Amino acid sequence: MRYKKHVFICTNQKVEGKKCCGGNGTALVNAFRERLKELEMNVDIRVQASGCLDTCGKGPVLVVYPEGTYYGKVQPEDVEEIIQNHLISNQPVERLALEF
Repeated sequence: MRYKKHVFICTNQKVEGKKCCGGNGTALVNAFRERLKELEMNVDIRVQASGCLDTCGKGPVLVVYPEGTYYGKVQPEDVEEIIQNHLISNQPVERLALEF
């Protein structure tokens, strides 16, 4: 496997008035990429924009693979915690984790 972890962040845009991750997701993609580059971890961890992850009311949403852990209502100030706890230490951030 090329990457140890893969983070997909919803950047889907919906018709005006409907809940979606949209621009908030794009800001998260940029924040994750920037911080992982600073930490020189962008070789091992891939972050990319995705289409809808079918959890629109809980957005912005992202999912971390290979675990398949979904996070909801993620804000830029949560990026460091997710990187340190989940991506580096393999400990999911329970307060943001979505249960299905």
